[in-house]
Amino acid sequence: MRVNKPTGFTLIELVIGIVVFSIALVLFSSLIVPQAIRSVDPIFQVRATELGQSLINEIASKSFDEKSDRTGGSTLCSQTIAPLCTTSDDFGAEEGFSNRQNFNDVDDYNGLSESDGGIKNTLNENVTVGDANLYQGFSASVIVFYDDDMDGINDAIDGGGNYIGKTKLVNVTITTPNNEEILFSTFRSNY
Repeated sequence: MRVNKPTGFTLIELVIGIVVFSIALVLFSSLIVPQAIRSVDPIFQVRATELGQSLINEIASKSFDEKSDRTGGSTLCSQTIAPLCTTSDDFGAEEGFSNRQNFNDVDDYNGLSESDGGIKNTLNENVTVGDANLYQGFSASVIVFYDDDMDGINDAIDGGGNYIGKTKLVNVTITTPNNEEILFSTFRSNY
C-alpha cells in the first residue's frame, strides 16, 4: 500500500512568500501613493490661476490714482503739478473704505490679504461649488508700489518714503492649500 504525503506549502515557503509580497507592497505604495497625492496639485494650480487672474483684472480695471480723473483721463495726477499723485507712504485703502467694493484705484489694494472664506468675488459674495467654498485653504495677498524703471524693485526704497512715480507694479501672490506660492504681476501706468 502506498501512503500519500500531504501536499501544500512548507512553513519556509510561506515565510518567503510573505517577505516577497511585503517587498512588492512597499515598492508599489512608495511609487503610487505619492502620485495620487500630487494629482491634486494641478487642480490647486488652476484654481490659483483663476483667482490670481481675476484679482489682476479687477485691480488693473481701476484708476491709476485716487487723484486722477475717472472720466476719460482728462486730468492726470503727476509728480510736480497739482493734483499730485498719492505718495508711496499713503498706499492702501482710504480711511473708512476697507471693503474691496469701495476700492477705486490701484493702490487701494496695497496690503490686501484674504484667505479661506474671506476670499470673495467683486460683488462681495463667496465663491462656492455646491455648498463648499471653492477657495477653502487658499490665501491671496497684494502688494503695490511705484516701479518706474520696471525692474521689480520698489522705487520708494531709494526715492524716500514720499516717493511719487508714473508706474505702479501690482504683485498678487496666491498660496494654495499645499503651500505653493504663485505670483501674478502687472504694471499700471499713469495715462
